[in-house]
Amino acid sequence: MRLSTEPDRCVASGQCVMLAPTVFDQDDDGIVVLLKEQPDAPETEAVRESIRVCPAAAISAAD
Repeated sequence: MRLSTEPDRCVASGQCVMLAPTVFDQDDDGIVVLLKEQPDAPETEAVRESIRVCPAAAISAAD
């Protein structure tokens, strides 16, 4: 799985950080920051949930 984010679309809800804090963070304005482009296997389910719940659809993954 390879992740990408679109910070311009991010609405700073923080759902991704709460679900997968080792993969996502937020900058000082609350905008998504990608910590890992390729999450580890144990993080995959949390990352998929982060993608699903993102209100701005600012996170995507390619397998």
